Amino acid sequence: MAEQHVYTFGNGIAEGNASMKNILGGKGANLAEMTNIGIPVPPGFTLSANTCVYFYQHQDQYPEGLSEQVQEALNKTENIMGRRFGDPENPLLFSVRSGARVSMPGMMDTVLNLGLNDDTIKGIIKQSGNERFAYDSYRRFIQMYGNVVMGIDGEKLEILLEKAKEKKGVKLDTELDALDLKELVGLLKERIQELTGSPFPEDPKAQLWGAISAVFKSWNNQRAITYRRLNNIPDHWGTAVNVQVMVFGNMGDDCATGVAFTRDPSTGENYFFGEFLVNAQGEDVVAGIRTPQPINNVGKTDDSLPSLEEVMPDLYRQLVEIYQKLEHHYRDMQDLEFTIEKGKLWLLQTRNGKRTSKASIKIAVDMVQEGLIDKKEAVLRIDPQQLDQLLHPMLDPDAPRNTLAKGLPASPGAACGEVVFSADEAEDINEEGKPVILVRVETSPEDIHGMNASRGILTARGGMTSHAAVVARGMGKCCVAGCGDIRVDYGAEFFKVGDTIVKKGDIITLDGSTGQVFLGTIPTIEPALTGEFGTFMEWVDEFRRLQVRTNADTPHDSTVARNFGAEGIGLCRTEHMFFEEDRIMAVREMILADNLSGREKALAKILPMQKSDFLGIFTAMNGLPVTIRLLDPPLHEFLPHTDQELKALAQSMGVPFETLKERTAALHEFNPMLGHRGCRLGISYPEIYAMQTQAIIEAACELVKEKQLDIIPEIMVPLVADVKELKILKEKIITICDETISRYGITLKYMIGTMIELPRAAITADEIAKEAEFFSFGTNDLTQTTFGLSRDDAGKFLKDYIDQGIFARDPFVTIDIDGVGALVEMGVSKGRQARPDLKVGICGEHGGEPASVEFCHRAGLNYVSCSPYRVPIARLAAAQAALKE
Repeated sequence: MAEQHVYTFGNGIAEGNASMKNILGGKGANLAEMTNIGIPVPPGFTLSANTCVYFYQHQDQYPEGLSEQVQEALNKTENIMGRRFGDPENPLLFSVRSGARVSMPGMMDTVLNLGLNDDTIKGIIKQSGNERFAYDSYRRFIQMYGNVVMGIDGEKLEILLEKAKEKKGVKLDTELDALDLKELVGLLKERIQELTGSPFPEDPKAQLWGAISAVFKSWNNQRAITYRRLNNIPDHWGTAVNVQVMVFGNMGDDCATGVAFTRDPSTGENYFFGEFLVNAQGEDVVAGIRTPQPINNVGKTDDSLPSLEEVMPDLYRQLVEIYQKLEHHYRDMQDLEFTIEKGKLWLLQTRNGKRTSKASIKIAVDMVQEGLIDKKEAVLRIDPQQLDQLLHPMLDPDAPRNTLAKGLPASPGAACGEVVFSADEAEDINEEGKPVILVRVETSPEDIHGMNASRGILTARGGMTSHAAVVARGMGKCCVAGCGDIRVDYGAEFFKVGDTIVKKGDIITLDGSTGQVFLGTIPTIEPALTGEFGTFMEWVDEFRRLQVRTNADTPHDSTVARNFGAEGIGLCRTEHMFFEEDRIMAVREMILADNLSGREKALAKILPMQKSDFLGIFTAMNGLPVTIRLLDPPLHEFLPHTDQELKALAQSMGVPFETLKERTAALHEFNPMLGHRGCRLGISYPEIYAMQTQAIIEAACELVKEKQLDIIPEIMVPLVADVKELKILKEKIITICDETISRYGITLKYMIGTMIELPRAAITADEIAKEAEFFSFGTNDLTQTTFGLSRDDAGKFLKDYIDQGIFARDPFVTIDIDGVGALVEMGVSKGRQARPDLKVGICGEHGGEPASVEFCHRAGLNYVSCSPYRVPIARLAAAQAALKE
């Protein structure tokens, strides 16, 4: 028996249902489901997505038996309607639409009014009694078919419509009469023959197969491919094709068309929300040419526009019954398309409605309280990434905008301010009370103060895990990174996009959620975290097993993260503290000193500053663990870049300028990422780690003794490749810790662990675990060292790898499960073999990315750690991972 490729629906009976989205696509499955539950749906049939897959696998050929199945479905539809496809007396017209298993709005092609020709037009005039309507439908069909099926540039046909209006001296399509449109139909056909060398097809069956092929082919048009890549939709799914009887909302004043949502998609409020137009086709409602009218008086804002409830009260009541039935059936907010033809209501589509994150949370919470869904379903229903919208300022969606360029949406939110090109300027102008946007080719740790002072950061280079992106997300700052369209000129203090020059002091606006850059000011709106958000996150924590910590370096970040539900700090980067203005000179003195006593003298200046940092962070995280990474970056990152700065430092230190210049040159490294950094610094300069350890433990002891706070310090040694490195450093750390605790005369529990960020560390994790009490996987560096990729340079070519299917996702955004993930799993397994109670976490940027969080749950980690503003996202992703098991 031949495989079924065609599924019919109509007259209360359908061969499919809502569970068949993988076969029928979302639209086809919902048309079948609505038919089965008695909703009035224009009949038709669906060609399965499997047919599309076959079509591509066999060089645009169809499977055997398909034409017979289509003919059989056509006959069934004709019998339901009492009309015949291609019949000049009483014709049937069809729409041919795409329908993938997930909604891809506007990405694929559609053909309407299919079946019109010079014979069937007479039957449509007879049916409608409206010659103008018939010829307007015919010219729309020819234009659409010529473009979608015959591949003609739509503008080459649209120009004939414009000339027809010009000839008559009118501006609107609706001002052309039947004779004008009849003449236009002839001109359109002539133009198509000129452009293609073939006549416009008159045979309705040929039209139908042309349209079916065109819709299947549109699965691989450029916009559909791009949409799939942006939304992680697999290319091999294919699309279904829905062939459905046309119903018309534009036959007269007893006709209408509209779009409605069963709840408000912006706020989630529980009221019927939508718009309609009398005597119009579907696209007229969204095209904005005519002002749509509200469907009911709840959504009514203009008394001059009557609602559907007023114009057609009986049909409105029918629509209300249908929406309530559909929402209870699907147990979710629905997005409906409807048409009223000569006083009869038809539903053309229902689907789960797109909504803002605020509406998503409210609808989920309300539906639990209404008994429609349970807490588990509510938690599984919210996309974790959507929470970003709730946690950051957003651009006012109704404000006008002048788009300048587009980069990577590195850190969400919205920001507007004056353009500056240096971190110092950003700080100075911010102190004057003016908002600033810091524009850099790329940022470095030395820019941290300027980034902190800025409303947003824009970089020409760098990826989603570049320095700018990582730090901005940690700060909750808006950031657009890797904006390759901009050319930055520091000397002249401007950047250029094409012919547009943006100077220092000019105003720009960033949208970190989309990566867009706009000229001028666009007003922002602050997100309001409602009571529903708190309720929802309580439910999330009921199901979650994976703990969520934060990456934070300041008391402010720590407090923000704790308010978002962080259960400790998984990564406190001590190097960021070194760039503060009051301590950078002492840090540079320490680095450039040429003997131990010189370094210790400088470190003695830094010790009280480091201690004050930890006092603030421990206080903010009272009762929660704090993992502090000892100094990680290579020392040259802290050094002056200009001779002027170097001379000032030489004077401060009382040493010759030339001596410092030579010492600076000696610290230069060709590949610093793999150079003298991490624990290698501690091996060469143990006094640095000794000072940091003392600052950590003194701060903890002081708070325990004087304020009776519950402090849990975890000291983390970075970049360990060999257990002997950790063993040497651990002995020195323990000595300092125990001596300090003894001096304060208190009891304090502390832990010593390491970051696993090199493949060798993962492979030898059983040996390392004999010395380490905890592991934290630094997956940013582990990804770099596993792939041999620089995260700051890979952005130049990673897009090619994703476009060509080498990588499904950017491995710096979503963890590479097969490679990096395998090393993580190996590290966990081998580590716990040696130390069963080994605590294991992750502190790379992957710790806040939902798919990576799910992997961490499956790999048996104790916690993930992420930037403060991603803590709720990680909490939700962790709960969903537990529920999916």
